[in-house]
Amino acid sequence: MNDKVFTKPIKKQFEFDEEVAAVFDDMLLRSVPFYGESQKITEFFVLKKLENGGILYDLGCSTASLLLSIHRKLTCEATLIGLDNSEAMLSQARKKCDAYGANIEVKNGDILNYNYEQADVFVSNYTLQFIRPLVREELVKKISASLKKEGIFIFSEKVISHHSKLNKDLIECYYGFKKGQGYSEYEIVQKREALENVLVPYSEEENIKMALNSGFTHCEVVFRWANFATFIAIK
Repeated sequence: MNDKVFTKPIKKQFEFDEEVAAVFDDMLLRSVPFYGESQKITEFFVLKKLENGGILYDLGCSTASLLLSIHRKLTCEATLIGLDNSEAMLSQARKKCDAYGANIEVKNGDILNYNYEQADVFVSNYTLQFIRPLVREELVKKISASLKKEGIFIFSEKVISHHSKLNKDLIECYYGFKKGQGYSEYEIVQKREALENVLVPYSEEENIKMALNSGFTHCEVVFRWANFATFIAIK
């Protein structure tokens, strides 16, 4: 289904409700530059890391598209767990998992307070940016503590630049991308207003510093397009 969520006047802040969940896969592909490529890189590192008995958590799994893609390519017996606090998203995820007969656990849970098992991999696709800055580093510390030694955390985020002119140009570049995907100026403005104070991005440097402060020994960007980046952090 095509994303038409912001073709009408907004009446509330952005949330992952039934209307968004119904078009979310289309929204991702048309709103996140090179989303498919960043997911391929994520899958590459996940599949290299997971072994028999391994555990992967996808935080903010939405409709479980990444988990399903990983499941199809797995050559070992590993546990794939998706967590989300949007029941609308999880409803879509369960339908997709059932349709493909995929043994994937999707659960409604608070990723800040969830009782994680010791895992090999954590994945987070554009989820940290929706966590309040006051508790964001606490979550990353919990992820680090829940990983086995040399475990990995792969996360994608919208990023900002602290150089005001460059940041403005990056936003302009991104809006050009969205227009190329068929979004109107009106839709772009509507979504920007809906996300105000809901999505709070960090810079590339701030994300790396947060990971290093949280117990990871190394963190770097493995993919970036303008103001969108995919990071890998190694415990």
